[in-house]
Order: sequence, then structure tokens, then C-alpha cells
Amino acid sequence: MKIKSWLFLFFTTILIGITGAIVVGLFLKLPEGGSFLDFFLYILGLIGFGALFSVFSQMGFFAYLTVHRFGLGIFKSHSLWNGVQLLLIAVVLFDLFYLRYSSFHKEGESILNYIAIPLLLLAYGMIIAFLKVKQTNNVAFIPTLFFITVVTVLEWVPVLKENNTLSLWMAFIPLILCNTYQILMLHRLLQSNQKKPLAS
Repeated sequence: MKIKSWLFLFFTTILIGITGAIVVGLFLKLPEGGSFLDFFLYILGLIGFGALFSVFSQMGFFAYLTVHRFGLGIFKSHSLWNGVQLLLIAVVLFDLFYLRYSSFHKEGESILNYIAIPLLLLAYGMIIAFLKVKQTNNVAFIPTLFFITVVTVLEWVPVLKENNTLSLWMAFIPLILCNTYQILMLHRLLQSNQKKPLAS
């Protein structure tokens, strides 16, 4: 990827993360106090929060691209590497349920609260994977599903440990938006880079 394309991806991803944090932050909790200064400081905090998690998202994205290349090199075939990724998807989603349930479940609380997040994340990941396949090819399905599920959960871990509903969603929304944007933009940027020399 050329520097120009990377800078475009970097800054647009940060904007998406900031926008997501502001929207979910204002939706879930309005700033305490009614003054303009309180509101301004709250928005600044949301901007910083969104920018921070957009950077986490980008670190995870480029780390996965590296790991994906290593995986293909080690296992020598897409089918074998895809099998490993599917296994890791199952393990991570189960851990997302089990570790949160075993750590935070209270007597009388429904288990559905802990099952819903992994299932919804899996469903969302499959939707994005199908979109990626439609835009590229069938080979992209498992890597996209892996990135949206496993990498998002790993980026989300620092906040998952707190089990604070507000923090969970304020981190998750910027992460999932940034991860979705990056995985769906990657092939467009690569195609754009390949076409430019031919057009010149």
C-alpha cells in the first residue's frame, strides 16, 4: 500500500472512530451539569476516546495482515489456514461468553446477557464477510470473519475486564465501525494503487 493510501485510511478511520464515540456517548449518557463548558469537555473526552480506539483498531488491522501472511506461509494452503482461523473464532467467541459469565454473572441474572454478545458479533461478522466476498472473492470470507470477530474481541479486552456497560459500548462501537471500514476499504485502496500506473 502506498503512503498516500495509508494516510487516507489512517485519518478517515480516526474520523469514523471519533464520530462513533460521540454518537454512542451522547446516546448512552449526557454530560453531567448543564453548562456549555461541561458539554464541551464531555465532547472532548469522547473525541479522545474515539481516536484512541480507532488507533487500537488500526494496530489490530495491520497486525492481522501480518499474521495472515505468516499463517499462509506456515500452513502453505488457504484451506488449512482457514481451518485454524475457524478454530480460533470458535475459541475466542466461547471465551467471550464463558470468561465474562464466570467473572461477572450474578445470582438470578439471565445467561442470555452473556450469550447475546458473542452471537451478535458472529452474525455481524458473517454479514460483513458476505459483503467482502461479494466485492472480492470467496477466499476473503474466513479472513474477514476472523478479523471482525477475533481481532475486535482482542482489541476490546481492556474494556471487557471492567464490565461497565457504558464503557463496553463506547469502546465497541468505534472499534467495530473502524474494523468494518478498514476491511471493506482495503481491496479498494489496493486496486486504486494498481490502476494508477496503468493510467499514467
